[in-house]
Amino acid sequence: MADPLLSMTGISKAYGPVRVLEDVGLRLERGEVRCIAGENGSGKSTLIKILSGIVAADAGEVTIAGRRMHGDSTEAIAAGLSVIYQDFSLFPNLTVAENIAFLRAAASGERWHRAGADRRIAVDTLARMGVELDPAMLVELLPVASKQLVAIARALANEARIIVMDEPTTALTRSEVRRLSEIITSLKADGVAFLFVSHKTEEVFAFCDTITVLRDGRIVSEGPVGAFDATRLGRDMTGRKVETQRMEREPVRDAPVFLSARNLSRKGEYADVDLELKPGEIVSLVGLLGSGRTELSLSLFGMLSPDEGDIVVDGMPTAFSGPRDAMAAGIAYVPEDRLTEGLFLDQSIADNITVATLEDNIFVSRRGLRQRARAAVEKLRIKTQGVEPTVATLSGGNQQRVVLARWMERTPRLMILNGPTVGVDIGSKREIHEILLSLSRSGMAVMVITDDIGEALALSDRILVMVKGRITARFDAATVDEDRLNAEVTKEVQA
Repeated sequence: MADPLLSMTGISKAYGPVRVLEDVGLRLERGEVRCIAGENGSGKSTLIKILSGIVAADAGEVTIAGRRMHGDSTEAIAAGLSVIYQDFSLFPNLTVAENIAFLRAAASGERWHRAGADRRIAVDTLARMGVELDPAMLVELLPVASKQLVAIARALANEARIIVMDEPTTALTRSEVRRLSEIITSLKADGVAFLFVSHKTEEVFAFCDTITVLRDGRIVSEGPVGAFDATRLGRDMTGRKVETQRMEREPVRDAPVFLSARNLSRKGEYADVDLELKPGEIVSLVGLLGSGRTELSLSLFGMLSPDEGDIVVDGMPTAFSGPRDAMAAGIAYVPEDRLTEGLFLDQSIADNITVATLEDNIFVSRRGLRQRARAAVEKLRIKTQGVEPTVATLSGGNQQRVVLARWMERTPRLMILNGPTVGVDIGSKREIHEILLSLSRSGMAVMVITDDIGEALALSDRILVMVKGRITARFDAATVDEDRLNAEVTKEVQA
């Protein structure tokens, strides 16, 4: 057997008494796409950091193209490794061409900027990928999908032979995911290999040739993608059976509408929106990025003002002057970007949970707040050693539960969640769905904003489809199938 492009053998790493990786090994052949799957905390990130030379392993060996690495990031880049993180690590104030050529220039030690050379490198690399982008465009003006393509082009311009992609489809629409798949297939034919880190089961099967599953720092299974299905992958990742189908639930009881919108419009964002949200029901608003779904949800929470139409709460027309008005009316909002909008990362878990109710109390008992936080941690099964550690120490799924716990302290009547399981592993995703279903059946109205069709089908009672700022279809979630829903959601792409 020929030597692999990448070989990692006997990789181990511990931080004090906590063992993060234990005797981990993997191979990557030329033109192969291997998924590294595992829950948050399984060791995936540490393994990638060791591979890229950012973190030193306690034991083990990394070899790229027959060349042994010595734990140096510059050496790894020179050997042909490139890591594309979720934020892409681009320079927003530089052009597409400058970003693409930057890594190559830095690796070769160039001291002078040459605009003409940068443009030629960018044009040639983008042509290799079959991508059309204006080399003179500032990166900050590009949509998310185009930024990702620039990050891939930057790696290829530096003659990358191995590209590591960390959650590459988190912010992409389905059409953009298909385009990314086509580009990866094309690059595979050129011998470029990929390590693909993802929580999205369906995309693991769509992109990857092989799978390595990590759990608690050890490899628990690996093999060709055909040896896995969603059930096995979920079980191997979590150590238990994880349901991926529609959740069983009690029928929705008829109840008066809590919030309705009539002919709601905001210029350039959404138009003529009619909807009703009832206690005890989960309604998902499904749309692609840019469909107006987020802007509509922000209007229902008082963060964006509609230009026309009415919002009615408990039968009374209501005009929110800001989020405080919406909160006073019993509405909660969980933002899509929990790291920058939903959490105080450097503050304790307890402070993050109780902060939303501080203004409701004239006298604050520190001990009482801690007791409430501990009760919330127990109720939502937040995995932590206590309520004092900072929320930054938690996994993505547990961070999302902290956000939910904070709002539950206010006992809202309507909870709007924008991308409630973005960046959350498969086990935590199902558990968050169970929490939301429990909240709805306790009498809360729940509205989920998502582009995850599987999530909408598993979680919802009703599904609304939003295309180009308008609600174009309405479904009973128990009777619509994935193909029909996907066709409705992607109409703007197919047109």
